[in-house]
Amino acid sequence: MPGDGHVDRARARTTGFTAPFQDLITHYAWDGIRARPGPDRRARSCMVLTALVAHGHWDELAVHMRAALRNGLEPDEIGEVSLQTAVYCGVPAANRAFGIAWEVLAEQDG
Repeated sequence: MPGDGHVDRARARTTGFTAPFQDLITHYAWDGIRARPGPDRRARSCMVLTALVAHGHWDELAVHMRAALRNGLEPDEIGEVSLQTAVYCGVPAANRAFGIAWEVLAEQDG
């Protein structure tokens, strides 16, 4: 869901050392899971955002918030996902998610 540009940049940075990991991500996450039938991209984005907050993957959260916007989520929907994480992932995690969302949305505005 980060998009083809993100995938292309990651593939371009692949080295002999990182190739096995890049192959795993490309085939399992990007080509396998992302391409499955089922939830649409908006729903998948909500699931991914929640999982990233739950595990504190803050750098990835920013990447996937940008992708969520491209997948059709509105800023207020990203806020709602972040609000839900307060109950299920903890207030400090939700606080950090809101801060990242604020940064991502500010860069989108220009």
